[in-house]
Amino acid sequence: MVDCLHVKQTGAAQGANTIPMTMATKRSYDDGCAAAHALDLIGERWALLIVRELLLGPKRFTALRAGLPSISPNVLTQRLNELDTAQVLQRRKLPPPASAWVYELTDWGKALEPIVLQLAHWGVRSPAFQRGAPLGVDALMLSFKAMFNPAAASHGNIHLTIELHFGDEVFSARVDGKQLHINRGQAVKPAAILSADPQTLLYLAYGKFDIDETVQTGRFSYTGERSALVSFFSVFALPEPAAQQAAGATSRLTHP
Repeated sequence: MVDCLHVKQTGAAQGANTIPMTMATKRSYDDGCAAAHALDLIGERWALLIVRELLLGPKRFTALRAGLPSISPNVLTQRLNELDTAQVLQRRKLPPPASAWVYELTDWGKALEPIVLQLAHWGVRSPAFQRGAPLGVDALMLSFKAMFNPAAASHGNIHLTIELHFGDEVFSARVDGKQLHINRGQAVKPAAILSADPQTLLYLAYGKFDIDETVQTGRFSYTGERSALVSFFSVFALPEPAAQQAAGATSRLTHP
């Protein structure tokens, strides 16, 4: 690809028009390919998951730790500093009365969203991927974006808004034909409001568990239109595992 052509300017060709191609990093592929440079910036362990945690809005350090419970404070600090240096994210102080420091993606960092979503869609097809494994709240909401089936939404002429509660965290999800919009915060005129833990919602959306039976477990509750929830869950589907497509393997989740 053209981006991977490494051109070294010499003599009169060097100067003001020369594009800087290096930055201070602990390790580098030392490769002229732009994809290799991208990996220099976001290829370290945890870096892209930090980006994932910020795609739906700014977070404090403690909130990032909650979304990535296996990362140590020192490693998180190091990755945040590296991503800040790379201009993928920035640190900002919220205005009063909050007056807290948060981390947020730059406009350039936000452009990583389709890459993260496509990577998730590619990764879920791995035969080694454990479907139904625990997910954090942001990871689950972004999985909805990655596994959204616009054909199903369009065919069903689905236009609705759902408000989702995970403890103190609230999201709105709006299906508008072939598009899905997910935002942090309360929804405007939702057809239904649900409350669940991420794991239960994972099985409702991808395992197609029965809503009424799940309500009886006490792990899921809702107000509003039940039919809206049925329509909402119908627009998500996991692709077949790559090595099992020919065998017609199921993409539905089963009880763990």
